[in-house]
Amino acid sequence: MALCRRLARLAAHLQDPRKVAAFQRLCGVEGPSGWADAEQRAGGRGPVVNGGPPAAERAGEQGHPAGNGTVPGGAGPPQRWRRRPRRNSLTEEDGSQEFSTRSRFLYYLFSLGTELGNELFYILFFPFCIWNLDAWLGRRLIIIWVWVMYLGQCTKDVIRWPRPASPPVVKLEVFYNSEYSMPSTHAMSGTAIPLALLLLSYGRWQYPLMFGLILAFCWCSLVCCSRIYMGMHSILDVIVGFLYAILILVVFHPVVDLIDNFNLTYKYAPLIIISLHLALGIFSFTLDTWSTSRGDTAQILGCGAGVACGSHVNYIMGLQLDPPPDMLPLSLSSLTVTVFGKAILRLLIGVIVLLLTKVAMKKATIPLACKIFRIPHDDVRKARQRMEVELPYRYITYGMVGFSLMFIVPCLFHFIGLS
Repeated sequence: MALCRRLARLAAHLQDPRKVAAFQRLCGVEGPSGWADAEQRAGGRGPVVNGGPPAAERAGEQGHPAGNGTVPGGAGPPQRWRRRPRRNSLTEEDGSQEFSTRSRFLYYLFSLGTELGNELFYILFFPFCIWNLDAWLGRRLIIIWVWVMYLGQCTKDVIRWPRPASPPVVKLEVFYNSEYSMPSTHAMSGTAIPLALLLLSYGRWQYPLMFGLILAFCWCSLVCCSRIYMGMHSILDVIVGFLYAILILVVFHPVVDLIDNFNLTYKYAPLIIISLHLALGIFSFTLDTWSTSRGDTAQILGCGAGVACGSHVNYIMGLQLDPPPDMLPLSLSSLTVTVFGKAILRLLIGVIVLLLTKVAMKKATIPLACKIFRIPHDDVRKARQRMEVELPYRYITYGMVGFSLMFIVPCLFHFIGLS
């Protein structure tokens, strides 16, 4: 019992939003005028509208910083510039808080860390890996990524902890503010992807083990710290996300070869994959009231199903076969200017095709779902808050994106001589 009480006190200590605010101040981030007074009134707990500030305080976010919380060793007043965080198209959340910083370098560094867990990174990283490096490796990374993100999103909706209170935390990002906080799925993906990349590639590719370890450590640390810097997660959220991702890796890494082999070779794999991923999406929509995480979950599952189905079609048609065992380990020593230029050209053309696929499917699926389920589509934002619209839109659209990633785009490369 004494151990349990100590653990509970430690968890409460790590969940304290004042620790997040202290880290932000250490990095030179300051809130608007009166932020220190608001922090004292909040008592470190603050209003709980998923971590959002009250309307009165948002309305009063004018004026100049109080000047406390400067970076040790700094000189002069903080350099101020106002930034409008990226809003979510479904919630139209603004909540932008005027802030000042002494280090633009840290701001852009941690912004990069945050992007390593966002859609823009995924739509560049996975295609580059599959089209230019190793499709075998890319398929397995996506399998692990899908399960890590799905379990993380569902766990959020079961635990239902709000974002860190603001004040005292300064919200530098509001795109995911309507989602719950525990665990940090950015921390989970930022842990799972580099570690899985190391586990799957070492021995298959020739590179020093120390290089892989340093890359995984820097990648994971940057993503995890960025979520605290942005004010989106408590320290406890990030630690739990890190440990949760490792646990999922321990479970799924030994069976990822079996899953990939099933996706490629089993006759009825596409039917089972589509049905399973759709059932998981429906289940996730029943866990809690609507939030943007519903659509993100369907998007991840759709992408995973599309990639698996595209891989199956490739295998059946004898396209994009993996290198035979006698060619292993693979090496980057043959990299030339021509090879690099073709890789960039493949990435540019392929990503354009994926984006066009996404836009076309979005234009088709939302009106179709509204018509089938007789939901008014005058206000698309409101319609997408219904499971009957958001689930098929995200699942079908990103399923086609995943299918294009694995089958349509490689066929295009073969046709134009870029394969």
